[in-house]
Amino acid sequence: MPRTTAEKAKRSALHTMVDLGQSPWLDFTARDLIRSRELHRLIAEEGVRGLTTNPTIFERAIARDSLYDADIIALTEAGFSPEEVLERLMAAEVQEACDAFGRLYHESLGRDGYVSLEVAPQHAWDAQATVAHARHLWELVGRRNLMLKIPGTREGLEAIEECLALGMNVNVTLVFSVERYAEVIDMYLSAIGARRQMGLPLDWVSSVASFFVGRVDEAVDRELERIGTPEAKALKGRAAIANATLAWEAYTQMLAGPVWRSFATEGARVQRPLWASTGVKDPSVSPLRYCEALVAPATVSTLQPATLRAYRTSGRPEVRLHDRAVEQAHETAEALARQGVSLSRVGAALEEEGVAKFTQSWTSLLDTVERKAAVLATRA
Repeated sequence: MPRTTAEKAKRSALHTMVDLGQSPWLDFTARDLIRSRELHRLIAEEGVRGLTTNPTIFERAIARDSLYDADIIALTEAGFSPEEVLERLMAAEVQEACDAFGRLYHESLGRDGYVSLEVAPQHAWDAQATVAHARHLWELVGRRNLMLKIPGTREGLEAIEECLALGMNVNVTLVFSVERYAEVIDMYLSAIGARRQMGLPLDWVSSVASFFVGRVDEAVDRELERIGTPEAKALKGRAAIANATLAWEAYTQMLAGPVWRSFATEGARVQRPLWASTGVKDPSVSPLRYCEALVAPATVSTLQPATLRAYRTSGRPEVRLHDRAVEQAHETAEALARQGVSLSRVGAALEEEGVAKFTQSWTSLLDTVERKAAVLATRA
């Protein structure tokens, strides 16, 4: 049906992004975002098609917002431990967010409408502990459009494959290198193959692979600054987009391969790359630098609230991942290698650092809940 003039006027750059095949997911949550129905508005009017959370986001929300206080008191008085209180707070919020996305999830036939929740990152190096906690959270939330976030460490990939085979949706997080992403692709194909062997429906599970962008530039630029040659300094700010573009190349090669084509004919859902860490910290650089460069069909881009607002008003979405971009990415990777900078080595270090930071955020989040429960108890 043709759109009316009024409907066209309401469309923003985010809608154009969706038209081009890329799904914008909001990288943020807070209880008032959902209960004020602002999230519902973002879905209905702005084109937001998913939501991701992490321990840092929850810590900021719970520490600053009194809307959680009554539940913290009630759960603590009911005898739940701080970890159990935290899990129930997160589960309740994710349930509400999943319900807000419920219509989109069904209308998109399970392509979008997902809400991601972090599995305890301290289990990132323990496959069985990860699977156990993933199953616990899956049952606690009880929504088909939940996506469990699990780090893509070697042990994490083992756990993720089992979770997918069991029918849980997974957001593979903390992927920094093309080499690791290739392993993620192989793991996903193996998980779909396992479901086929068990006679289970292939269209029952969904997954994205969160490929981190901005942190790569931060790490590589530090190395280039230490090297200090004019050639090294000329490469600053170029590594992250090149690295992500090479991951996209691996993704398109998988799509063209016979294994995926066979699964696709049976209804399997493709595991899309999700561009994470797209925020820009340098005020001299456009806040849209990463999300503008990485528009491509059948991908996801996570946007923090400030980036989403900027993109909505100033974005110029067009498909920029194409053959020439891949050629330039290879040229950049080769130039970095000549300066002694290995994107593979940087990615491995960032993976370890990322797990440590997520674990620290999880511990800090638990401490926040425990401290807040103690303070609220004295006021009761």
